Amino acid sequence: MTENKRQIALVLGATGGIGGEVCRSLIARGWHVKALNRNATKAQASRPDLEWLQGDAMSALDVMEAAQGAHLIVHAVNPPGYRNWEKLVLPMLDNTIAAARAVGAGILLPGTIYNFGPDSFPILRENSPQRALTKKGRIRVEMERRLEAASNEGIRVIIVRAGDFFGPGAASSWFSQVMVTAGKPVTTIRNPSTPGIGHQWTYLPDVAETMIRLVERADRLPPFAVYHMEGFWDADGTQMVSAIGRVVGQSAKIRAFPWWIVPLVAPFATLMHELKEMRYLWREPLRMTNERLIAELGSEPHTPIDDAVRASLVSLGCLAVPQRETAAMRLTQSA
Repeated sequence: MTENKRQIALVLGATGGIGGEVCRSLIARGWHVKALNRNATKAQASRPDLEWLQGDAMSALDVMEAAQGAHLIVHAVNPPGYRNWEKLVLPMLDNTIAAARAVGAGILLPGTIYNFGPDSFPILRENSPQRALTKKGRIRVEMERRLEAASNEGIRVIIVRAGDFFGPGAASSWFSQVMVTAGKPVTTIRNPSTPGIGHQWTYLPDVAETMIRLVERADRLPPFAVYHMEGFWDADGTQMVSAIGRVVGQSAKIRAFPWWIVPLVAPFATLMHELKEMRYLWREPLRMTNERLIAELGSEPHTPIDDAVRASLVSLGCLAVPQRETAAMRLTQSA
């Protein structure tokens, strides 16, 4: 994954939040990035810097053909609208593993905290027991088990686990779907945290930067390399809310998220069902430690929280682009 000639990456899920950020990081380092999409023509119009290929991650043949010549496959794909997630996720991963085996590529996977149950809390390390409480968590455990088995066959695997994502492009997140309302100014912030209970967040561009720094030194990593990010640790469940308030000018009202309504609506709404399953993550102060990552990289990429929140709100249409940034964009476009 680290040869001197121009590297080629295939990104599955390039239109998603983490996939899109990984694409940007790879391109900035001179990689040629291919992306598979069910509507390649439409995707090309929005991201002309990628080589878009028509196809579906559910098709083993499409993934195999797209992977030709790739040194790295980034598996950041989810089923459209997260529908039938539990039925489609593992077959898609199997397609990625088969393609990586055939072309000799490594695999990069964004991991989550869903693998872990309360028996591993509050401090989570890379080798903590994985006894997930939820169906999604158990599938995540199985994904990593299959990748570890693949690494025993000679496929290099890198997994970076992180807290709840937020940032530009993170449309399906607690930040964008619960705490604020996309497309509207922030007048109310809904806080899902339990008072006094910490929560771990991670800014998408920081995740992508961390991943690519690891990819750049893949040859010195173990075949199955797993790392945790610290991200932004909200120690008492109020610091993310406070950061949003600072960015929007302290004008927003703060309300506790109405958890009582979730079980009532969950049978009829996919989002509420997901929130219900993940409630336990807001009741205990689980925290991933990044000692292994620091030992390897020396430091963890970390955008100041107010800057990260501001960029997230701008991308969601909740905050106007600062005038100085607008002027800079005009100068860039006229150059």
